[in-house]
Amino acid sequence: MSSTADDRQVVITGAGAVSALGFGADVLWDAMKSGRVGIGPVVHPRAESLRVRVAAQVPAFDPATLFDERTLPLLDRVSQFGLLAANEAMEQSGLRFDEASGARAAVIVGTGVGGETSQDAASEKLYAENSQRLHPLTIVRIMSNAVSSHICVRHGITGPSFVVSSACASANHAVAQAVMAIRSGLVDVAITGGTEACLSYGVFRAWEAMRVLADDTCRPFCRQRHGLVLGEGAGMFVIESLAHAQARGARILAHIAGVGMSADAGDIVAPSDAGAARAMRAAMADARMDPSEVDYINAHGTGTVANDITETRAIHMALGSHAMHPAVSSTKSMHGHVLGASGALELIAVMGALAEGVIPPTMNALEPDPACNLDIVFHQAREAPVRAALSNSFAFGGLNAVLALRA
Repeated sequence: MSSTADDRQVVITGAGAVSALGFGADVLWDAMKSGRVGIGPVVHPRAESLRVRVAAQVPAFDPATLFDERTLPLLDRVSQFGLLAANEAMEQSGLRFDEASGARAAVIVGTGVGGETSQDAASEKLYAENSQRLHPLTIVRIMSNAVSSHICVRHGITGPSFVVSSACASANHAVAQAVMAIRSGLVDVAITGGTEACLSYGVFRAWEAMRVLADDTCRPFCRQRHGLVLGEGAGMFVIESLAHAQARGARILAHIAGVGMSADAGDIVAPSDAGAARAMRAAMADARMDPSEVDYINAHGTGTVANDITETRAIHMALGSHAMHPAVSSTKSMHGHVLGASGALELIAVMGALAEGVIPPTMNALEPDPACNLDIVFHQAREAPVRAALSNSFAFGGLNAVLALRA
Protein backbone atom coordinates (compact mmCIF):
# COMPACT_ATOMS: atom_id res chain seq x y z
CA MET A 1 0.00 0.00 0.00
CA SER A 2 1.49 3.34 -0.97
CA SER A 3 1.67 6.11 1.61
CA THR A 4 -0.14 9.41 1.23
CA ALA A 5 1.16 12.86 2.13
CA ASP A 6 -0.98 12.79 5.28
CA ASP A 7 0.52 9.47 6.35
CA ARG A 8 3.96 11.07 6.38
CA GLN A 9 3.09 14.15 8.42
CA VAL A 10 4.47 14.17 11.96
CA VAL A 11 3.88 17.07 14.33
CA ILE A 12 5.16 18.27 17.69
CA THR A 13 2.48 18.79 20.33
CA GLY A 14 4.57 19.12 23.49
CA ALA A 15 8.05 20.29 24.49
CA GLY A 16 10.06 20.35 27.70
CA ALA A 17 13.58 21.37 28.62
CA VAL A 18 16.21 21.54 31.33
CA SER A 19 19.29 23.61 30.52
CA ALA A 20 21.91 25.96 31.86
CA LEU A 21 19.39 28.70 31.09
CA GLY A 22 16.83 27.26 33.52
CA PHE A 23 13.94 24.83 33.79
CA GLY A 24 11.29 24.77 31.08
CA ALA A 25 11.07 24.99 27.30
CA ASP A 26 9.58 28.50 27.43
CA VAL A 27 12.34 29.60 29.80
CA LEU A 28 14.95 28.27 27.39
CA TRP A 29 13.36 29.93 24.36
CA ASP A 30 12.91 33.28 26.10
CA ALA A 31 16.58 33.20 27.16
CA MET A 32 17.82 32.26 23.69
CA LYS A 33 15.89 34.95 21.85
CA SER A 34 17.08 37.55 24.37
CA GLY A 35 20.70 36.44 23.96
CA ARG A 36 21.24 35.35 27.56
CA VAL A 37 24.36 33.24 27.99
CA GLY A 38 24.27 30.29 30.41
CA ILE A 39 28.03 29.72 30.39
CA GLY A 40 29.88 30.35 33.66
CA PRO A 41 32.70 29.16 35.91
CA VAL A 42 32.84 25.40 36.41
CA VAL A 43 31.07 24.29 39.59
CA HIS A 44 32.68 21.05 40.76
CA PRO A 45 34.34 19.89 44.00
CA ARG A 46 37.63 19.50 42.10
CA ALA A 47 37.28 22.56 39.88
CA GLU A 48 40.58 24.06 41.09
CA SER A 49 42.53 21.12 39.69
CA LEU A 50 40.94 21.38 36.24
CA ARG A 51 42.39 23.33 33.34
CA VAL A 52 38.90 23.91 31.93
CA ARG A 53 37.35 26.91 33.63
CA VAL A 54 33.91 27.30 32.08
CA ALA A 55 30.86 25.15 31.40
CA ALA A 56 27.11 25.50 30.82
CA GLN A 57 25.70 23.80 33.91
CA VAL A 58 22.10 23.41 35.03
CA PRO A 59 21.31 25.72 37.97
CA ALA A 60 21.38 24.07 41.38
CA PHE A 61 18.18 22.28 42.37
CA ASP A 62 17.03 19.79 45.00
CA PRO A 63 15.97 16.51 43.32
CA ALA A 64 14.20 15.43 46.51
CA THR A 65 11.59 18.12 45.90
CA LEU A 66 10.91 16.86 42.37
CA PHE A 67 10.95 13.06 42.65
CA ASP A 68 9.35 10.70 45.15
CA GLU A 69 11.51 8.85 47.67
CA ARG A 70 11.08 5.50 45.92
CA THR A 71 12.08 6.76 42.48
CA LEU A 72 14.92 9.14 43.34
CA PRO A 73 17.47 6.44 44.39
CA LEU A 74 17.12 4.91 40.92
CA LEU A 75 17.91 8.11 39.04
CA ASP A 76 21.24 9.30 37.78
CA ARG A 77 21.32 13.02 36.97
CA VAL A 78 20.85 12.21 33.27
CA SER A 79 17.57 10.45 34.02
CA GLN A 80 16.42 13.27 36.29
CA PHE A 81 16.86 15.76 33.46
CA GLY A 82 15.17 13.50 30.92
CA LEU A 83 12.19 12.81 33.16
CA LEU A 84 11.66 16.47 34.02
CA ALA A 85 11.71 17.46 30.35
CA ALA A 86 9.45 14.56 29.32
CA ASN A 87 6.94 15.37 32.06
CA GLU A 88 6.76 18.96 30.87
CA ALA A 89 6.28 17.89 27.26
CA MET A 90 3.51 15.48 28.24
CA GLU A 91 1.77 18.13 30.28
CA GLN A 92 1.77 20.56 27.38
CA SER A 93 0.54 17.90 24.95
CA GLY A 94 -2.47 17.06 27.10
CA LEU A 95 -1.98 13.36 26.42
CA ARG A 96 -2.77 10.60 28.90
CA PHE A 97 -2.24 6.95 28.09
CA ASP A 98 -4.47 4.02 28.95
CA GLU A 99 -3.65 0.37 28.27
CA ALA A 100 -4.54 0.53 24.59
CA SER A 101 -3.01 3.91 23.74
CA GLY A 102 0.10 3.21 25.80
CA ALA A 103 0.82 0.21 23.57
CA ARG A 104 0.65 2.53 20.55
CA ALA A 105 3.28 4.92 21.94
CA ALA A 106 7.08 4.85 21.91
CA VAL A 107 9.91 6.38 23.93
CA ILE A 108 13.09 6.98 21.92
CA VAL A 109 15.75 9.06 23.64
CA GLY A 110 19.23 10.16 22.62
CA THR A 111 22.17 10.29 25.02
CA GLY A 112 25.85 10.29 24.24
CA VAL A 113 27.12 9.00 27.57
CA GLY A 114 24.30 7.85 29.86
CA GLY A 115 24.70 7.69 33.63
CA GLU A 116 28.17 9.21 33.80
CA THR A 117 27.92 10.82 37.24
CA SER A 118 26.99 7.47 38.77
CA GLN A 119 29.79 5.77 36.83
CA ASP A 120 32.24 8.38 38.04
CA ALA A 121 31.11 7.99 41.67
CA ALA A 122 31.46 4.22 41.44
CA SER A 123 34.98 4.52 40.02
CA GLU A 124 35.90 6.92 42.82
CA LYS A 125 34.80 4.41 45.43
CA LEU A 126 36.59 1.49 43.78
CA TYR A 127 39.87 3.05 42.77
CA ALA A 128 40.34 6.04 45.07
CA GLU A 129 38.73 4.75 48.26
CA ASN A 130 39.52 1.06 47.66
CA SER A 131 35.94 0.16 48.54
CA GLN A 132 34.93 -3.45 48.06
CA ARG A 133 31.23 -2.63 47.68
CA LEU A 134 29.20 -0.36 45.47
CA HIS A 135 25.65 0.89 45.84
CA PRO A 136 23.27 -1.94 44.84
CA LEU A 137 21.50 0.36 42.36
CA THR A 138 24.69 1.36 40.52
CA ILE A 139 23.90 -0.63 37.38
CA VAL A 140 20.35 0.70 36.99
CA ARG A 141 21.63 4.26 37.40
CA ILE A 142 24.45 3.83 34.89
CA MET A 143 22.68 1.98 32.07
CA SER A 144 22.01 4.27 29.14
CA ASN A 145 18.46 3.02 28.65
CA ALA A 146 17.44 3.96 32.20
CA VAL A 147 15.95 7.27 31.11
CA SER A 148 13.68 5.77 28.45
CA SER A 149 12.53 3.09 30.87
CA HIS A 150 11.71 5.62 33.58
CA ILE A 151 9.67 7.69 31.12
CA CYS A 152 7.72 4.55 30.19
CA VAL A 153 7.01 3.78 33.84
CA ARG A 154 5.98 7.34 34.61
CA HIS A 155 3.56 7.64 31.69
CA GLY A 156 2.33 4.09 31.15
CA ILE A 157 3.94 3.57 27.76
CA THR A 158 4.28 -0.07 26.73
CA GLY A 159 5.28 0.29 23.07
CA PRO A 160 8.84 0.39 21.70
CA SER A 161 11.37 2.00 24.02
CA PHE A 162 15.11 2.41 23.54
CA VAL A 163 18.04 4.79 23.61
CA VAL A 164 20.04 6.01 20.62
CA SER A 165 23.70 6.83 21.22
CA SER A 166 25.64 8.60 18.49
CA ALA A 167 27.66 11.20 20.37
CA CYS A 168 26.60 14.75 19.51
CA ALA A 169 23.99 13.61 16.96
CA SER A 170 22.13 11.40 19.46
CA ALA A 171 19.06 13.61 19.98
CA ASN A 172 18.50 14.24 16.28
CA HIS A 173 18.98 10.55 15.54
CA ALA A 174 16.43 9.71 18.25
CA VAL A 175 13.88 12.14 16.82
CA ALA A 176 14.49 10.71 13.34
CA GLN A 177 13.84 7.18 14.62
CA ALA A 178 10.65 8.33 16.33
CA VAL A 179 9.44 10.06 13.16
CA MET A 180 10.02 6.89 11.15
CA ALA A 181 8.24 4.75 13.75
CA ILE A 182 5.16 6.98 13.44
CA ARG A 183 5.31 7.13 9.65
CA SER A 184 5.54 3.35 9.44
CA GLY A 185 2.36 2.93 11.48
CA LEU A 186 4.20 1.15 14.29
CA VAL A 187 3.01 3.78 16.79
CA ASP A 188 0.82 6.88 16.84
CA VAL A 189 2.78 8.89 19.39
CA ALA A 190 6.35 9.11 20.68
CA ILE A 191 8.20 10.86 23.44
CA THR A 192 11.60 11.67 22.00
CA GLY A 193 14.56 13.99 22.41
CA GLY A 194 17.85 13.90 24.24
CA THR A 195 19.42 14.15 27.67
CA GLU A 196 22.99 14.51 28.91
CA ALA A 197 24.59 14.98 32.33
CA CYS A 198 28.21 13.99 32.03
CA LEU A 199 30.14 16.86 33.59
CA SER A 200 32.18 14.60 35.85
CA TYR A 201 35.82 15.04 36.78
CA GLY A 202 36.79 12.21 34.44
CA VAL A 203 34.89 13.63 31.48
CA PHE A 204 36.32 17.10 32.01
CA ARG A 205 39.81 15.58 32.04
CA ALA A 206 39.11 13.54 28.90
CA TRP A 207 37.92 16.59 27.00
CA GLU A 208 40.91 18.60 28.25
CA ALA A 209 43.15 15.99 26.67
CA MET A 210 41.54 16.60 23.27
CA ARG A 211 42.46 20.30 23.44
CA VAL A 212 39.22 21.48 21.88
CA LEU A 213 37.73 23.29 24.90
CA ALA A 214 37.52 27.08 25.11
CA ASP A 215 38.95 28.69 28.22
CA ASP A 216 36.63 31.70 28.20
CA THR A 217 33.39 31.16 26.27
CA CYS A 218 31.89 29.69 23.10
CA ARG A 219 32.30 31.96 20.04
CA PRO A 220 30.85 30.18 16.98
CA PHE A 221 31.74 31.62 13.56
CA CYS A 222 34.01 34.20 15.22
CA ARG A 223 37.54 34.81 13.94
CA GLN A 224 38.82 34.52 17.53
CA ARG A 225 36.99 31.26 18.36
CA HIS A 226 39.12 28.57 19.92
CA GLY A 227 36.92 25.81 21.20
CA LEU A 228 33.64 24.47 22.52
CA VAL A 229 32.10 24.77 25.97
CA LEU A 230 30.61 21.65 27.54
CA GLY A 231 27.04 21.77 28.81
CA GLU A 232 24.32 19.59 30.27
CA GLY A 233 20.53 19.35 30.12
CA ALA A 234 17.65 17.74 28.25
CA GLY A 235 15.02 18.49 25.66
CA MET A 236 12.01 16.22 25.17
CA PHE A 237 9.08 16.31 22.77
CA VAL A 238 5.75 14.66 22.24
CA ILE A 239 5.40 13.95 18.55
CA GLU A 240 2.49 12.26 16.81
CA SER A 241 0.95 11.69 13.45
CA LEU A 242 -0.97 14.68 12.13
CA ALA A 243 -4.14 12.58 11.97
CA HIS A 244 -3.78 11.55 15.62
CA ALA A 245 -3.17 15.13 16.73
CA GLN A 246 -6.11 16.49 14.76
CA ALA A 247 -8.45 13.77 15.99
CA ARG A 248 -7.90 14.82 19.59
CA GLY A 249 -7.83 18.57 18.87
CA ALA A 250 -4.21 19.01 19.91
CA ARG A 251 -2.36 22.29 19.48
CA ILE A 252 0.32 21.77 16.82
CA LEU A 253 3.63 23.47 17.67
CA ALA A 254 5.56 22.56 14.51
CA HIS A 255 5.78 19.98 11.72
CA ILE A 256 8.79 17.68 11.46
CA ALA A 257 8.80 17.61 7.70
CA GLY A 258 11.92 15.60 7.04
CA VAL A 259 14.93 13.81 8.48
CA GLY A 260 18.34 13.22 6.94
CA MET A 261 21.21 11.05 8.14
CA SER A 262 24.65 10.16 6.83
CA ALA A 263 28.03 8.75 7.83
CA ASP A 264 31.29 10.37 6.73
CA ALA A 265 33.13 7.02 6.63
CA GLY A 266 36.32 9.01 7.00
CA ASP A 267 38.16 10.48 9.95
CA ILE A 268 36.84 9.52 13.40
CA VAL A 269 37.12 13.11 14.68
CA ALA A 270 37.66 15.58 11.83
CA PRO A 271 34.36 16.81 10.33
CA SER A 272 33.48 16.27 6.68
CA ASP A 273 31.71 18.89 4.60
CA ALA A 274 30.54 16.22 2.15
CA GLY A 275 29.02 14.05 4.88
CA ALA A 276 27.25 16.97 6.53
CA ALA A 277 25.94 18.19 3.18
CA ARG A 278 24.56 14.72 2.37
CA ALA A 279 22.52 14.75 5.58
CA MET A 280 21.19 18.24 4.88
CA ARG A 281 20.22 17.33 1.33
CA ALA A 282 18.60 14.13 2.56
CA ALA A 283 16.51 16.04 5.12
CA MET A 284 15.32 18.51 2.49
CA ALA A 285 14.53 15.73 0.04
CA ASP A 286 12.59 13.81 2.68
CA ALA A 287 10.64 17.00 3.47
CA ARG A 288 10.09 17.73 -0.23
CA MET A 289 11.66 21.08 0.59
CA ASP A 290 13.45 23.22 -1.96
CA PRO A 291 16.63 24.92 -0.71
CA SER A 292 15.05 28.28 -1.56
CA GLU A 293 12.40 27.65 1.13
CA VAL A 294 14.88 27.36 4.02
CA ASP A 295 14.75 30.59 6.00
CA TYR A 296 16.72 29.51 9.09
CA ILE A 297 19.46 27.03 9.91
CA ASN A 298 20.30 26.23 13.51
CA ALA A 299 23.91 25.30 12.95
CA HIS A 300 25.87 22.62 14.76
CA GLY A 301 28.16 25.60 15.40
CA THR A 302 30.49 24.28 18.09
CA GLY A 303 32.96 27.15 18.06
CA THR A 304 35.92 24.99 17.11
CA VAL A 305 38.13 26.15 14.26
CA ALA A 306 37.49 23.02 12.17
CA ASN A 307 33.73 22.65 12.68
CA ASP A 308 32.57 26.13 11.80
CA ILE A 309 34.47 26.37 8.52
CA THR A 310 33.51 22.82 7.54
CA GLU A 311 29.85 23.44 8.32
CA THR A 312 29.95 26.63 6.28
CA ARG A 313 31.22 24.69 3.29
CA ALA A 314 28.58 22.01 3.87
CA ILE A 315 25.76 24.59 3.83
CA HIS A 316 27.05 25.98 0.55
CA MET A 317 27.27 22.46 -0.89
CA ALA A 318 23.75 21.54 0.25
CA LEU A 319 21.92 24.77 -0.61
CA GLY A 320 23.97 25.84 -3.62
CA SER A 321 23.01 29.27 -4.93
CA HIS A 322 20.58 29.69 -2.02
CA ALA A 323 23.24 29.29 0.70
CA MET A 324 23.25 32.98 1.59
CA HIS A 325 19.46 33.15 1.94
CA PRO A 326 18.80 31.47 5.31
CA ALA A 327 19.70 33.19 8.55
CA VAL A 328 22.14 31.03 10.51
CA SER A 329 22.84 30.91 14.23
CA SER A 330 24.44 28.70 16.84
CA THR A 331 22.60 28.62 20.14
CA LYS A 332 25.48 26.61 21.65
CA SER A 333 26.92 30.05 22.33
CA MET A 334 24.24 30.31 25.04
CA HIS A 335 23.40 26.80 26.32
CA GLY A 336 26.78 25.21 25.61
CA HIS A 337 27.52 21.98 23.78
CA VAL A 338 25.19 19.52 25.49
CA LEU A 339 26.65 16.62 23.48
CA GLY A 340 23.92 13.99 22.95
CA ALA A 341 21.17 16.44 23.99
CA SER A 342 22.32 19.42 21.91
CA GLY A 343 19.96 18.74 19.03
CA ALA A 344 17.02 18.64 21.43
CA LEU A 345 17.72 22.07 22.91
CA GLU A 346 18.34 23.41 19.43
CA LEU A 347 15.02 22.01 18.22
CA ILE A 348 13.32 24.30 20.75
CA ALA A 349 15.16 27.22 19.14
CA VAL A 350 13.90 26.17 15.71
CA MET A 351 10.33 25.77 16.99
CA GLY A 352 10.47 29.26 18.47
CA ALA A 353 11.80 30.75 15.25
CA LEU A 354 9.02 29.12 13.24
CA ALA A 355 6.29 30.16 15.66
CA GLU A 356 7.36 33.74 16.35
CA GLY A 357 9.44 34.80 13.36
CA VAL A 358 12.43 35.46 15.58
CA ILE A 359 15.93 34.17 14.82
CA PRO A 360 17.89 33.56 18.04
CA PRO A 361 21.37 35.07 17.95
CA THR A 362 24.89 33.72 17.98
CA MET A 363 26.47 35.30 21.03
CA ASN A 364 30.00 36.13 22.21
CA ALA A 365 31.52 36.93 18.79
CA LEU A 366 34.30 39.49 18.76
CA GLU A 367 34.77 39.63 15.00
CA PRO A 368 33.03 37.60 12.27
CA ASP A 369 35.25 35.08 10.52
CA PRO A 370 35.24 35.95 6.80
CA ALA A 371 35.83 32.26 6.05
CA CYS A 372 32.35 31.57 7.49
CA ASN A 373 30.57 33.36 4.66
CA LEU A 374 26.95 32.87 5.68
CA ASP A 375 24.18 35.19 6.88
CA ILE A 376 25.01 34.64 10.53
CA VAL A 377 22.86 36.40 13.12
CA PHE A 378 25.26 37.85 15.67
CA HIS A 379 24.68 39.49 19.07
CA GLN A 380 20.92 40.01 19.03
CA ALA A 381 17.83 38.29 17.67
CA ARG A 382 16.48 39.18 14.25
CA GLU A 383 12.80 39.37 13.37
CA ALA A 384 12.11 37.61 10.09
CA PRO A 385 9.45 35.27 8.70
CA VAL A 386 10.49 31.63 8.95
CA ARG A 387 8.63 29.21 6.67
CA ALA A 388 11.03 26.31 6.96
CA ALA A 389 14.19 25.51 8.88
CA LEU A 390 16.98 22.98 9.29
CA SER A 391 18.60 21.85 12.54
CA ASN A 392 22.08 20.38 12.14
CA SER A 393 23.85 17.87 14.39
CA PHE A 394 27.24 16.44 13.41
CA ALA A 395 29.04 14.01 15.70
CA PHE A 396 32.43 12.51 16.37
CA GLY A 397 32.61 9.26 14.46
CA GLY A 398 31.42 11.09 11.37
CA LEU A 399 27.71 10.67 12.12
CA ASN A 400 25.31 13.33 10.88
CA ALA A 401 21.62 13.91 11.57
CA VAL A 402 19.57 16.84 10.29
CA LEU A 403 15.92 17.69 10.96
CA ALA A 404 13.80 19.75 8.53
CA LEU A 405 10.83 21.61 10.02
CA ARG A 406 7.92 23.71 8.89
CA ALA A 407 5.59 25.89 10.93
